[in-house]
Amino acid sequence: MFIDTHCHLNYQPLLKNAEAFLEEAYNNNVQKIICVATDIQNTLTAIKLADKYDFVYATAGFHPHDIKLAKNGWLEEIERLLQHDKVVAIGEIGIDFYRDYSPRELQLPFFTKQLELAKSLNIPVIIHNRNADNETRDIINKVDYYNSVLHCFGSNAEYAEEMIKNGLHISFTGNVTYGSKKTEKAVKAVPIEKLMLETDAPFLSPASKRGKTNVPANIPLIAEKIAELKEISIDEVELITTENAVRFFNL
Repeated sequence: MFIDTHCHLNYQPLLKNAEAFLEEAYNNNVQKIICVATDIQNTLTAIKLADKYDFVYATAGFHPHDIKLAKNGWLEEIERLLQHDKVVAIGEIGIDFYRDYSPRELQLPFFTKQLELAKSLNIPVIIHNRNADNETRDIINKVDYYNSVLHCFGSNAEYAEEMIKNGLHISFTGNVTYGSKKTEKAVKAVPIEKLMLETDAPFLSPASKRGKTNVPANIPLIAEKIAELKEISIDEVELITTENAVRFFNL
């Protein structure tokens, strides 16, 4: 069994055909899926999906792109949503200095407050980091909470090694299939015991599916590439990454 630890079934075009995409995933041995939220509204959608499908789980949190839309009381609402039985993490939260869709002066305190909330509740965290390695590391160290996964990892191998030493996990998407030497080197640097799989669907389709909507059923393609890079069997990737995800998210 594979686990897609990060996809957005709460986004279109996946949402309108969620049942068909879930059936396809299950038939491809992707038998647990975490539907990751980026704001309050799609947290509620993720929870509805998790309530409807036994093997779907949800998260709650504000993505750095969306924090400019937050209303008064947003943190208390996130905390309330985290109490739901099938909400398994806070996320995705973090910093994005690549697109800068939200002001930088907002991104840092929003990340800090959500990470502090996770620490107070002792729950896992899904972190979005783009072009903000130093700021992400500094806030994690300041809050002193390391029960996190750096999702869709795009930084270098040295950063991966540093964060793993601090206790974080790393997850990779279809980006491992794009031929980036930096990403491939990072995959090789991450011990399999600290690695998880994700699609980030509907985004970042594996190379063989470029131009098509990414779906959870593509997880085996990512696992196949990781097995190749790490020179181990795909069965080993499946077994260990699944164990990692079950333990990390308390599934």
